[in-house]
Amino acid sequence: MDITMVPVARVRGGRTDPTDDGWGDELCILELEERFSTESIAGLEAFSHLDVVFLFHLVDDSEVTTGARRPRGRADWPEVGIFAQRGKVRPNRIGTTTCSIVAVDGTRVTVRGLDAIDGTPVLDLKPHMAGFDARGEVHQPAWADEIMADYW
Repeated sequence: MDITMVPVARVRGGRTDPTDDGWGDELCILELEERFSTESIAGLEAFSHLDVVFLFHLVDDSEVTTGARRPRGRADWPEVGIFAQRGKVRPNRIGTTTCSIVAVDGTRVTVRGLDAIDGTPVLDLKPHMAGFDARGEVHQPAWADEIMADYW
């Protein structure tokens, strides 16, 4: 099966360096590609949050991990499989983030808290709906709490 993904938007503004922490106050604009009109995002302004699917486009093939590794290379955290963490060196280099919608203007959506850098290709935009959140109690290992302590 041949699958081709074409970006629907690009991240404009915000950070240029993909550092690990402090993303909570980052503002950037998601600028739709020219093939989309304002009709594509009509009604999006009624939502408070947006799920953004994007490509870690700066990750080189040599960095991709398919097995286990220590998150952020920290020796005090366990070695876990790439699908048990959210690192950027994943096989298909796909990232997802739920961020706040600040404004919708034409074919541009201003968001806060997107952990993607200027120029990042955006593969999809989905309004965040509470009904699609996790059902039931959420639990995670202690290292996951630690890794997120300063992230936002």
